[in-house]
Amino acid sequence: MRTSVHVCEVIKTLDVGGAEVLLVERLLASPAAGKRYTVVCLRASTGELVDRLRSSGVQVVDLTTCPRALRLPRLVAVVRALRPDVLNLHSPLPASLLRVTSRFSRPRPVLVSTVHNVRYRLPTMLLDRATGWLDARTVAVSPQVTRAVVSRGARHLSTRIHGVDVAGQRRAAMDAGRTRREWDVPDGAFLIVHVANLRPQKDHEVLIEASARVVARDPRAVFLLAGTGPLRERVARRVAGLRLDAVRFLGAVPNAARLIAAADLLVLSSSYEGLPVVVMEALAAGVPVVSTGVGGVPDLVQDGRNGYLTPPGDPGALAEAILRAMRPEDHARLRDGALNSADLVDISRTGEWFDRLYDDVRA
Repeated sequence: MRTSVHVCEVIKTLDVGGAEVLLVERLLASPAAGKRYTVVCLRASTGELVDRLRSSGVQVVDLTTCPRALRLPRLVAVVRALRPDVLNLHSPLPASLLRVTSRFSRPRPVLVSTVHNVRYRLPTMLLDRATGWLDARTVAVSPQVTRAVVSRGARHLSTRIHGVDVAGQRRAAMDAGRTRREWDVPDGAFLIVHVANLRPQKDHEVLIEASARVVARDPRAVFLLAGTGPLRERVARRVAGLRLDAVRFLGAVPNAARLIAAADLLVLSSSYEGLPVVVMEALAAGVPVVSTGVGGVPDLVQDGRNGYLTPPGDPGALAEAILRAMRPEDHARLRDGALNSADLVDISRTGEWFDRLYDDVRA
């Protein structure tokens, strides 16, 4: 006899990226009773998020070792064997397949989709559109995602800004001095951090050019660039080519939220986004943000209050905004604004919200 509702959360990867961190933080903040969770992913290039979930009692099925050509068929078989009551789909391509195949499962799970981004490739979006009518509910992670083309036609669409562990980020900010020493940040430096997967949408070329301009004008600036991905070697070569000691490429950084909490400023140079977790982690720690005004970023970053927004693809504008944020009077005002924005990104209530959602869709 089943004593709790079994929820299966399916996501393409469990790498340390925005959608993945949102999912993990939300599950860790979910009520302890009444639900049993399983996360299924096609790939996990790092064990950080997998370990966090398993240590909290969440079952994880990682298909990384399955041959790539067989992962989608294996995904279907795994989900069918799990026999979940609710299936929450976080990635459009696996979602399109599982929506169809779940029609033949007994018992048939209730389908929910969570939309994390404002843009898909056209074939992926068409598949998502063709099968999305099978969902019982759709959740967008920001107002910008709700308004985006990827959410048009979604069934029973709700908006829920997920958030992060604000209390944990505040604790990390109190330990900023030790974190800065771990990364050999000089005393008196103005630490600017960028944390992002190395993919085209993050536009590292713009970031690197802007950082070179900033360092040339303000010697206090120290840039630490964290992340990994398919453009890693290209970005590392570009950073090395600058021959600037103040700009360092760190590669993958475990628990990069600690690094963000130790920063004076978070910078983001993306050409498009959903609602970046790094922005929420920064505001939770009271760290101002300079970012391109894309995706859901303007829903959290208010220009001149807790950060500055710039047009995408413009390294000059990004550099000028960083330099403005480095001015002592401006930085003090922006830091106060960031601290006062933390309530917007607190994850503690989101776990409860999804718990109620899963009950509602089964009613």
